[in-house]
Amino acid sequence: MGSESDATAQVKKVSVKDELAGEMKGWKNFVDGVIDRYQGERRWLINMLFDIQSEFRYLPHFALEHLAKRLEVSLSEIYGIATFYKAFTLKPRGKHVVTVCLGTACHVRKSLAVLEEFQRALGIEPGETTNDGEFTLETVNCLGCCAKGPIVVVDGEYHGNMTPSRVRSVLKEVIRGGRDGTEKYRGAGDTPALAS
Repeated sequence: MGSESDATAQVKKVSVKDELAGEMKGWKNFVDGVIDRYQGERRWLINMLFDIQSEFRYLPHFALEHLAKRLEVSLSEIYGIATFYKAFTLKPRGKHVVTVCLGTACHVRKSLAVLEEFQRALGIEPGETTNDGEFTLETVNCLGCCAKGPIVVVDGEYHGNMTPSRVRSVLKEVIRGGRDGTEKYRGAGDTPALAS
């Protein structure tokens, strides 16, 4: 687990934007609901963090601070857990998460070229989120689907045998609402544009 000084450093990295997001209506009721669902028992702290992250797509400082007060746990302890587990993120993630596997089998089958095409199409580097908050681009060392490599996962949906030429069609599919056609955008003007 990360040291207390690491956790304190994370606390200091809280952005003004994060603080403003704390002004969102209803967030406190949501966090209180999560705490109440686990009867406010500290032993369920990790589950509470997962629920909070699921709602906000990251662990915002304002929610963690409220959680710490309600559970009577130090904020640095919560940050220690949040920074120890890779499953948690303290940075806002996009509405859609694109994960490109760079494991050996995928690498041999030119996953790096696929990653580079996603970078060009989205205009971001791995670990970054587009300015409109729609897409986050990530890499992973192995997804365990080596036979279908290169593998890309978009919002939990696996795309095997990826090629750079398929990248934009996959992104357009996501923008249109996915393979099932389910509308995933909130309204008109909410559709992101791909970089040329």
